Amino acid sequence: MIIMNRKNIAILGSTGSIGTQTLEIIRNKKQFKITALAAGKNIELLESQIREFNPDLVCVYNEDKAIELKYRVKDLDVKVLSGMDGLIEVAIYQKTDILLTAMVGMIGIRPTIEAIKAGKDIALANKETLVTAGHIIMPLIKEMNVNILPVDSEHSAIFQSLNGEDSKTIKKIILTASGGPFHGKKLSDLKNIKPKDALKHPNWEMGQKITIDSSTMVNKGLEVMEAKWLFDIDIDKIDVIIHPQSIIHSMVEYNDGSVIAQLGVPDMKLPIQYALLYPMREELVEGESLELTKIKDLTFEEPDYDTFYGLGLGYEAGRLGGTMPTVYNAANEWAVAKFLEGKIDYLMITQLIKESMKEHRIIDNPSLNTILNTEKETYDFLNNIIKI
Repeated sequence: MIIMNRKNIAILGSTGSIGTQTLEIIRNKKQFKITALAAGKNIELLESQIREFNPDLVCVYNEDKAIELKYRVKDLDVKVLSGMDGLIEVAIYQKTDILLTAMVGMIGIRPTIEAIKAGKDIALANKETLVTAGHIIMPLIKEMNVNILPVDSEHSAIFQSLNGEDSKTIKKIILTASGGPFHGKKLSDLKNIKPKDALKHPNWEMGQKITIDSSTMVNKGLEVMEAKWLFDIDIDKIDVIIHPQSIIHSMVEYNDGSVIAQLGVPDMKLPIQYALLYPMREELVEGESLELTKIKDLTFEEPDYDTFYGLGLGYEAGRLGGTMPTVYNAANEWAVAKFLEGKIDYLMITQLIKESMKEHRIIDNPSLNTILNTEKETYDFLNNIIKI
């Protein structure tokens, strides 16, 4: 498939960690033009992005905030939208070539589907899209003959390690994990963890939700399921290993014993730029080079599935399929939000995922409406058993 060098970019989630880093890249790349932006409710930052990058249209999901933003930018020629309809209009905007999906949560699924139907290439930074709806997304990608380009550092590494290789020769995919801020800890060590403790990631600067997910290793469970769909591989051919230095971002082992890996400093700008420029490579402005002579150790170990049993639950959800991955994801989203609000204890995050999965009756090959209903049912279940 021939991929033209695209220039027009729309971003869902422009005020988040991935969105702001994407705009830092685009600021230094003259060949890119921002056509549309969308955010949840941070209109202060979004206004500054509008004034700098001059998009044709923007969406604020929160309707009241959208009204306020419209007043604040009344001196500019920009269309301000709100709600799900606004997100979809941003996603399908006719001038856009690549849609970068970086909104946290399942809110990004419907706009992504509509963007694919509209013939847009997708730079994917939203795990939930494939975790819960991979069986819908991937056939649609093929039908519409568009590209899905992974932005996650691990999936970008796998994508790069597969370049030019026959997928039939893959023995296994190896996802690396830093181990997060609690690497080496046991369950008994995690009883009194507070949000400020779990948000201290040793290597990466990420948004709050994904940082908490990294600390529980639920993030890696989501990545296993995402890799299954992205690379059309059986979930039992995906291994996770702990690599505390976060230099090797992931690997592919082939049937002849060769292992191909992608290395780099822990910097999300690298996979973001790779997705936007693929198949070209250019210098990463302000990017840090990897100096191998300064690296003393590259170490690897098995995950601790007893302490971080959310990872094992991710494998279980992926094997069961149907609506179970949605339950895994939705229960985690609910629990992480409550933990960040100080309403539940840290160890309850994974416990509530387990309880939600135990309660759920799987629906195979779910429609989008079934997926969204399953999310709601999971939230309702948790609200009923946890009275806050």
